[in-house]
Amino acid sequence: MSLTVFLAVLAAAALHAGWNAVVKLRVEPLLAIVLINGACGVLGLVVLMFSGLPAPASWGWLALSGVVHLFYGLALAEAYRVGDMGFVYPIARGAAPMMTLIGSLLFVGDPLPPLAIAGIVVLGSGIALMAFSRASSVDGRALLFALLTACTITLYTISDGLGARASGNPHAYAAAMFVLDGGFLLIYTLATRGVDWLKQARPALVPGMAGGAMGFVAYWIVIWAMTVAPIALVAALRESSILFATLIAIVVLKEKARPLRIVAALVIVAGIVLMRTATFI
Repeated sequence: MSLTVFLAVLAAAALHAGWNAVVKLRVEPLLAIVLINGACGVLGLVVLMFSGLPAPASWGWLALSGVVHLFYGLALAEAYRVGDMGFVYPIARGAAPMMTLIGSLLFVGDPLPPLAIAGIVVLGSGIALMAFSRASSVDGRALLFALLTACTITLYTISDGLGARASGNPHAYAAAMFVLDGGFLLIYTLATRGVDWLKQARPALVPGMAGGAMGFVAYWIVIWAMTVAPIALVAALRESSILFATLIAIVVLKEKARPLRIVAALVIVAGIVLMRTATFI
């Protein structure tokens, strides 16, 4: 992983934390996700006008990704409905790199030096520690949906990494993925909630569009990065977004800060350093 890719994925992590914060503001979480994904879909259509469609070899991966992203949105919305961002986000994003590492080693075959694997494990452990740094008891329902979210993250990460590589154009693939993602979720919500339910999104239209723009750029960077660097390494580095998410949770959402979070943050940074160091060896 080059320094350019490394810094780009870190920037994507910051943007990812930003749009997740939007999910917790003003409206029901699922409605916020529909709004954000809809904005991503519109931006994807614009990009497709210039990039054209990805190669047919990637269309199967696109279809799989669209379905998995639908379940991701539903699981994430339910997790945020029953739990705090400071708990849900670290669990979902902390378990995902561990699962992605296993999936990548089993099914992708990307070469990963031992130090990079160690960095992924350390980073994931720090993120999990961040989640359990709360003094209050663990909400079993929030934990369940956070782990379910982690499973969907793993599936769509590997699917999109392989699909982008097969597409011949990761930018076209990313744009098409956003269109499918937003379209599938919109169809689902119209079928289950109706048009009147969507009208409730009006008060959050501006932050929702901003969240959509952040989500679009963040995952666009990640999809591109997975075509030039190991999928598991990119997936793990993206989860450093927990550092940004923790700051947002404390400053913006007024969630409690615990001393153990400082230790967890240091563990996460250590994991990032290990992953970066592995690229020089």
